[in-house]
Amino acid sequence: MKVVINKKFGGFSLSGKAIEYYAKLKGIENLFHYVEDIPTKLALKKTANEVDDNNVIFAYTTTKDFGDEVATNYQSPLFDHLYSPEIERNDEDLVKVIEELGEKANTRVSSLKIVEIPDDVEYVIEDYDGVEWIAEKHRTWS
Repeated sequence: MKVVINKKFGGFSLSGKAIEYYAKLKGIENLFHYVEDIPTKLALKKTANEVDDNNVIFAYTTTKDFGDEVATNYQSPLFDHLYSPEIERNDEDLVKVIEELGEKANTRVSSLKIVEIPDDVEYVIEDYDGVEWIAEKHRTWS
């Protein structure tokens, strides 16, 4: 089984191009990209090509058009966006995106890698400050 993990401090995240490709494979249409402008606390609508994943701190991809700019407070509709950490890491479409896009699937806080593990292994993804590894699932108590 192939599983996608992040090997860079920061956390698992997909670039705008990777989210676009993943959404296309899943049949999700009409995507809208927003990039947060930190000083103004507004997210500005961009095209996928305008999102520079190496310089952006907060980017959101949605299936709803919220206009040219959206407030990014805690009540912002942008918090209901296509959030890449919620994707199952062994999802065949996710693996395909990483295999085909390579480095273009990464962001400034991610460096994605595909790890192969035996199909019958129950696994968990563990991390330290966003750098991840796969561990065999076992029982723990505390």
